[in-house]
Amino acid sequence: MDFIKIDKEKWQRKKVFELYSKDVPCTYSMTINLDITDLKNKIEIKQLKFFPVILYGLSKFVNKYKEFRMDLNEDGEIGYYDKINPIFTVFEEAQEQFYQVWTKYDDDFEVFYQNYLLDMKNYQQQEIKSSKLLLEKNVFNVSCVPWVSFTGFNLNLAKGYDYYLPIFTIGKYFEQGEKILLPLAIQVHHGVCDGFHLSRFINDLQEWLDKTAEI
Repeated sequence: MDFIKIDKEKWQRKKVFELYSKDVPCTYSMTINLDITDLKNKIEIKQLKFFPVILYGLSKFVNKYKEFRMDLNEDGEIGYYDKINPIFTVFEEAQEQFYQVWTKYDDDFEVFYQNYLLDMKNYQQQEIKSSKLLLEKNVFNVSCVPWVSFTGFNLNLAKGYDYYLPIFTIGKYFEQGEKILLPLAIQVHHGVCDGFHLSRFINDLQEWLDKTAEI
């Protein structure tokens, strides 16, 4: 993992970054419904697990755009990771609580999928009370609320104005007409990610979901 520090004096986004990080600190969230109709059919045909497929899709486009890999280093300087991995919540029914596991991202879907399965084999046990050891900071958060569909979702972080990585929350998919839709809430920092960047991410993700032959 490499952290690429940005030279703010040469950064074309310097004024926008300072505006939304110092003058008017601002994070925002957007909730959308992804069309997973074709994808769900493909998953059932190939007998794949649903969550890691969606997790791969999120990871694929987070790693495509540096706006979704931005963070502060130990000295408080802005930059971005060359590669980032998803860290996600796993529900423990006996305790009715969550713990976290992260999976190493790989561009190759099959490699990523096997990484996920191995992590679940090692950590998805009720006697496991601790999360998988976090080796580096290059992770972005994904959580899932599979019990309910939602039209809006917002996180309130005590130190949110210093948190630049995206946070994804997945809801329960539902049928609408002939489509199957998946609620997805995305929270980002306005200092590094504008509506343009978020819209591009969403559109690319939806296009990938429509191309089910890629998994």
